[in-house]
Amino acid sequence: MAQIFKAKKKPLKQQTLELTITGMDHQGRGIAKHNNKVCFVSGALPNETVKATLVEDKAKYSSAKVTKVIQASESRVDAFCEHYNQCGGCQLQHLEVSQQVVEKQTAVTQLFSKFAKLNSLNWQTPLLSKPVHYRRSARIAVMFDKAAKKMRVGYRASGSKNIVSINKCAVLDEVFTDVFTLFDDLINQHKALHSISHLQLCQSDKQNFVVIRHTKAINDDTKALVEHITKSQQFKIVWQSESDAIEHSHLAMPFYYLKEFDLKFEFGLGNFIQVNAQVNEAMLKQAANWLDLKGDENLLDLFCGIGNFSLVLAKQAKSVIGVEGVTSAVAMAAQNAQTNSITNAQFHCFDLTQSIQSAPWFSKNLDVLVLDPSRTGAMAVLEQLPLKQFKTILYVSCDPVTLARDSAIISQAGFDLNKIGLMNMFPHTGHIETMALFQRR
Repeated sequence: MAQIFKAKKKPLKQQTLELTITGMDHQGRGIAKHNNKVCFVSGALPNETVKATLVEDKAKYSSAKVTKVIQASESRVDAFCEHYNQCGGCQLQHLEVSQQVVEKQTAVTQLFSKFAKLNSLNWQTPLLSKPVHYRRSARIAVMFDKAAKKMRVGYRASGSKNIVSINKCAVLDEVFTDVFTLFDDLINQHKALHSISHLQLCQSDKQNFVVIRHTKAINDDTKALVEHITKSQQFKIVWQSESDAIEHSHLAMPFYYLKEFDLKFEFGLGNFIQVNAQVNEAMLKQAANWLDLKGDENLLDLFCGIGNFSLVLAKQAKSVIGVEGVTSAVAMAAQNAQTNSITNAQFHCFDLTQSIQSAPWFSKNLDVLVLDPSRTGAMAVLEQLPLKQFKTILYVSCDPVTLARDSAIISQAGFDLNKIGLMNMFPHTGHIETMALFQRR
């Protein structure tokens, strides 16, 4: 058999650089120049001079990590989390929270200029939440650390598969304050719990849950012990093996209630919901205000999930068609419509990366389009839809790069970007959520 020679990559030579930071990218990294190419600098802020260690050197760009701040930005603050320098969960605790929004908005503006050739954006007032204890759901990793010879319970380290043991997390809702130390003790004291792969936390309006996902069977005595020890906590334990779906028949169905719209949304513990309840409700209110539906519109909601946007807008539109690729989410959306006595919304399960030529849900009578895709964006379906039939397009994005890219498609189809607004769904992180309203010319 022929052997193909592959040259080994040369290890990166350790270099300490002195850099002047001129801006910030959409991932929350400082931007500088080094060797006539862009250098992305983790931990650096605009208008700073820093010393940084080179961690990556590619043909078109390099990456570095701050080791010392020589001249600090006026917006630099001390991180409030003891794990900030190791944990990969937050990227911007060193930046004052109101300035985080400013920098994120600037990054989006630059992406629109680059990808959509739109240079003047009509920015609206950003949607904000409390800066700490805003997360109602999270995933906690559990993994054996060979070097430490113990199980670790926490979050992944930045740019690594290693797990950082966490004592407490200030962005999680306070009902989960003791989760990390409690399960760190339990798992390390009982070998039967070493098959736990991760914990899924979920807060609903009436009850909170910790889903324990495990790869091997855990005996009933051990389960009973865990449930007894956690009995005084404000959450319920739910067990899920690697191959089993969560059975909700013995659980009070999780739900969240939107007072503004008098809507109750039930969801399965495996379904996606927005992690920030405060921003979610403000986002839905903004969507309704921006669209300003008159009651005669037929609306298409793509990537509709459990009906978060669909049911709110169904109260104002003539009809709503929701489309989603996850079967369980479609079932929940239909159930939520029934629970809330909404009869003008229907839901379809369809993979929106595939051809929509014979899709049963598409109609030429649709005149408003709502999009809320994953980070990969909506390009696959936007390139197929006869966009000119729509009067208005509302795009809700969790990735500014794919939003800017997809906005070019919408713009070329004859739409103007009427409004755009930042939604700070994830304070202290590099994640950027944006809402954009397009009107047909």
